[in-house]
Amino acid sequence: MSQRPTPVPDVPMELDENIDVNISSPMYNLVKTIMFFMSPEVAHEFAMKGLSWVLKTPVIGPWFKKSCVPANGKPIQVCGIEFPNGLGLAAGFDKNAKWLHQLKDLGFGHVEVGTVTPVAQPGNPAPRLFRLPEDKALINRMGFNNDGVDAMVERLKARPSGLIVGGNIGKNKNTPNENAVDDYVIAFTKLYDHVDYIAVNISSPNTPGLRDLQEDSFITSLFEQLQALRSERETWKPIFLKIAPDFHQNQIKELVKTIKKAKVDGVIATNTTISRDGLRTDKKTIQNIGAGGLSGKPVYEASNTVLGFLAMELGGNIPLIGVGGVFSKSDYNAKISRGASLVQVYTGFIYVGPRIVRKILS
Repeated sequence: MSQRPTPVPDVPMELDENIDVNISSPMYNLVKTIMFFMSPEVAHEFAMKGLSWVLKTPVIGPWFKKSCVPANGKPIQVCGIEFPNGLGLAAGFDKNAKWLHQLKDLGFGHVEVGTVTPVAQPGNPAPRLFRLPEDKALINRMGFNNDGVDAMVERLKARPSGLIVGGNIGKNKNTPNENAVDDYVIAFTKLYDHVDYIAVNISSPNTPGLRDLQEDSFITSLFEQLQALRSERETWKPIFLKIAPDFHQNQIKELVKTIKKAKVDGVIATNTTISRDGLRTDKKTIQNIGAGGLSGKPVYEASNTVLGFLAMELGGNIPLIGVGGVFSKSDYNAKISRGASLVQVYTGFIYVGPRIVRKILS
C-alpha cells in the first residue's frame, strides 16, 4: 500500500497552477512567519490561545468574526444532517474538543474532533510534527495523542450550538489488533450521544498496524457491531469510514465491495499518505524527518484520484467527504466535482490562515 494510486482517466486530474495557495492576508503572513520559528505543536497552542483572545476582545472580536464567516455559505443536507455550509475542519486539529467555540466563529460548517481513544495516551515522542513550507505540506507522526474519550465527552457537554461536530475514533496504541474492535466499541458508546456523526479511523499511518485493519473481515465485523449499538439508541446518527490515499484501483474496488457489504453510511477520503513522491523539499531533510503521514498539497492528486474512483464505483449512493490538499476555492470545487458532498481542510488552514472558510466559500 505504499504506492500512489493510479490516476483514473475518466476523472479530471488537473491542478490549477494559477491558484496561489499562499492566499492568506499580509497580517497573517506576518503572524505565520513568527509562528514558523516555533515548533509546530507550540505554535498550534499559541495560535489558538491568541485567536481566543482576539475573539473575546470588544470591537475587534466581532469585526474579526465577521471577516471570517462566509457571506454566502449554503446549508447542505448529508445523511439527514443539515450542515451550515460545505467546508469543515478535518480530524487532527482539535484532538480534544478544546477549540469548538473559536472554530465555529471562523465559519466552519463542521469540525471533526479526535482522533480519540478509550484511554488517554501521550502519542509518539517529539518531535513528531514537521512543516514543509516549500511543498505547502506537513508530516506528522503524532500517534493519536489525546486526553481520552471521557475528557472529550465532558468538553462536548459545553459545545457551541449551531456547529456540527463529528467524533473521530481510534484504538489505543497498546491494544493488539485482535482486540481493536473493543476499543472502537468503547469510544463509540461513550461519544455517540455527544456528536452528530462518528468517523471510524483505521487509516492513520502513525499507530503501528492500524492500516492492517483496512480489510474486509475487520470492517464488516466492526460496522456490524457499531450499527447494532446504534439501533439501541433513540437517535440515528451516521457512521463514516475514513480511508487512506495509498490504494491501487483494484484495492479500491475491493474496498468498495466491503463498504457496500458493511453498509457504511459515508466515506471520508482521504487520510494522510506515506508516499514521499514529488516533494520539492530536499531529500536529506525528508530522510531526517523520517516516518509519518504527509498532508497538504502533495496529497491533493492522490486523494482526488481515490475520491473520484470511489464516486464512480459507488454511483453516488453513499456520501463522500473530500479531504487532502484543499487551499483554495478551486481545490474545493475540484473535490465537489469529483463527487464529494462535503469538504474538509487541515493543512490548508495552517498555511492560508483563519479566513480560509470565507476565502473558499465566498
